[in-house]
Amino acid sequence: MIFNILSEFQDGITTITINRPTKLNALNRDTINELHRAFKAADKDKETRVIIVTGSGEKAFVAGADISEFSNFDESKGAKLAAKGHELLFDFVQNLSTPVIAAVNGFALGGGLELAMACHFRVASENAKMGLPEVSLGVIPGYGGTQRLPQLVGKGRAMEMIMTAGMITAEQALNYGLVNHVVPQSELLTFCGGIANRIKKNSPKAIGEAIKSVNAGFKSGVNGYKKEIKGFGKCFGTEDFTEGTTAFLEKRKAEFTGN
Repeated sequence: MIFNILSEFQDGITTITINRPTKLNALNRDTINELHRAFKAADKDKETRVIIVTGSGEKAFVAGADISEFSNFDESKGAKLAAKGHELLFDFVQNLSTPVIAAVNGFALGGGLELAMACHFRVASENAKMGLPEVSLGVIPGYGGTQRLPQLVGKGRAMEMIMTAGMITAEQALNYGLVNHVVPQSELLTFCGGIANRIKKNSPKAIGEAIKSVNAGFKSGVNGYKKEIKGFGKCFGTEDFTEGTTAFLEKRKAEFTGN
């Protein structure tokens, strides 16, 4: 039974809300497992064209991991904790074929920022604050923060953010390229829904291949160009390609089925 998240489907969009407001939506083991199941179900649902993930309340997207769960871990347990988190949530979300938008509605710290960065892109509310404070606890980011943050903001800015353990504002995050847009909190989900509605008009098959190709360019030892060529070719064998090209030639809007 799910206690820590809410999942709602409407008009092709599944909104997943992390629902631990008294804990500022901190990620504990149960919440990570529940998020995994919710993302997996939404990705498998043919009716879901876009996923939006956000936090409940007005204070936090996710204010970090639940430190009480691992404060007594040794080296082996710490490494296993990070590996399992990557498998169940952070790498899992990044590699979904369904687009995932992070609606960052407040604090996104530690594991919260790492979850937002695992999403395909981010929109922040004006009151959002982001950071990776792990070194202030004697540990480093373990859910992809040391890898994804430099990819998004550059090595120098990432080093500064990680080493100072400080927070940046939504406007700074926008200037850094960490988020795509900043909007008033009251408009955040509506704004994300507007982007989602534009996305869902396009081919799910093509979008899935585009996600794979973009991600390939950031993987060590993988040739992103070759992945793009392969994905481009695969699109030609889909019903979506036939529909898209036919609709273009017939001067009408395409009706994609995701096949």
